Amino acid sequence: MAANLNKVFLMGNLTRDPELRYVPSGTAVANFTVAVNRQYKDNTGEKKEDVSFIRVVVWGKMAEICGEYLSKGRPVLVEGRLKSRSWETPEGQKRSALDVVASNVQFLGGARQDTSSSKAPAGQGSREQEYIDVDQEPEGDDVPF
Repeated sequence: MAANLNKVFLMGNLTRDPELRYVPSGTAVANFTVAVNRQYKDNTGEKKEDVSFIRVVVWGKMAEICGEYLSKGRPVLVEGRLKSRSWETPEGQKRSALDVVASNVQFLGGARQDTSSSKAPAGQGSREQEYIDVDQEPEGDDVPF
């Protein structure tokens, strides 16, 4: 019997504001992209930086919280699983993508210093955290991608 594990942890910054939508059943879904940097030295000893852009999908109440409190540039810690998807374009080309379906999103960094309409959750200290188990991905026609 083979063992299986599909677990992902990412820490990085949002590349854009989350996109919050609702599927026909009324379940919230948020999408955002996290930029994750890796620094290394090449064969000549020169410092290099590699950036990966990873799409994250969040469902349910956590999606609504992400849509309300997260914004471009905000650091986050995402815990979740990989989910592959494939589709065919109207031109007949096959496409595929690998996303992270988040089960936990922690907001990192201090409270916001700006006075925009988005505010950090009340009662949070210098390191904010929000945790809600959101492993309630809908099936079939409710999937928004």
